[in-house]
Amino acid sequence: MSKTNAIDAQHVELTYADGTEAVTDVTLEVPEGEFFGFLGANGAGKTTTIKVLTTLLEPTAGEVTVNGYDVRSDSRAVRESIGYMAQETSIDPELTARENIQFACEAYGVSGDDRDERIDDLLDLVDLAGVADKQAKGFSGGMQKRLDAATALVHEPPIVFLDEPTTGLDPKARNRLWDYFERINDRGTTVFLTTQYLEEADHLCDRIGVLRDGEIVASGSPSELKDRVGGAVLEIEIDDPDDEILDRARDVALEADLFDDAPIERTEEGLSVRSPAARRRGPELLVALHEADVPVVGFNVRDPTLDDVFLAITGEGLDDEEAGPDSGNEPADPVATTEVDR
Repeated sequence: MSKTNAIDAQHVELTYADGTEAVTDVTLEVPEGEFFGFLGANGAGKTTTIKVLTTLLEPTAGEVTVNGYDVRSDSRAVRESIGYMAQETSIDPELTARENIQFACEAYGVSGDDRDERIDDLLDLVDLAGVADKQAKGFSGGMQKRLDAATALVHEPPIVFLDEPTTGLDPKARNRLWDYFERINDRGTTVFLTTQYLEEADHLCDRIGVLRDGEIVASGSPSELKDRVGGAVLEIEIDDPDDEILDRARDVALEADLFDDAPIERTEEGLSVRSPAARRRGPELLVALHEADVPVVGFNVRDPTLDDVFLAITGEGLDDEEAGPDSGNEPADPVATTEVDR
């Protein structure tokens, strides 16, 4: 039996009043209960897309339903049925953790009969029960992020949108949030995540969509996307590499003709080859380089990562800086916006 889609977006476009095409053609379906990752370089359109899905921006064209509600005609119902954790925390630092969650309960209309139990459950879920009555201004960045996530879940929404929720956190704080996100997903909550950390998407997501220039250019599970790269990655490190020795090493590799038409690329440390034959024929290349007096000091064959996938699909790194709506400075006066009244 197929699952109902929590998010259904068909051919979504958004053009700003100044003519900037932030989203050109986004079509995606996210089934209920899925942990979906949304990847793209700065300026690709991630934040604009998530704002369309959460009714903060109205699309110029296309159709979008969230939890079965149309984002145009039923925007209030959409907002009441989702949780949204933006890049910047929205907590009040002067309030305690408990008071922040209580305020969110009041804003979302959580009944008084259920409120105290719900607050205690959330404090426990995000590991803040021990500091429930301390002011949030004394919390670390990771603690504030967890509290912000708790406030987005007070009304038990079936979907939660997370817009780069772990940016700027240290690895320990990031891992604690990962654990929290996995727990809410295990409880049945659909999670829509945008992130700059490819290992985060690899670890958490059931499926990933890759956005480039406002359009989804690839989608699938992390393993499916890695399979598209085309084999393992052979990395060779050369002692004291300069342009001359790197050129010579690449010439040797090309003349050896061990990897069919797979590209042999220069790196800062040496050479890189992505090929299904990397494991089988890598040692032969090592011998050829040794016979050519190329001083190899490191040799590694690894499975492809999402970094390799992203580079292969988009031709750029995930953190490449690009001007555009997703860089944090959106053009003023979008074609249509919707006021948030929660």
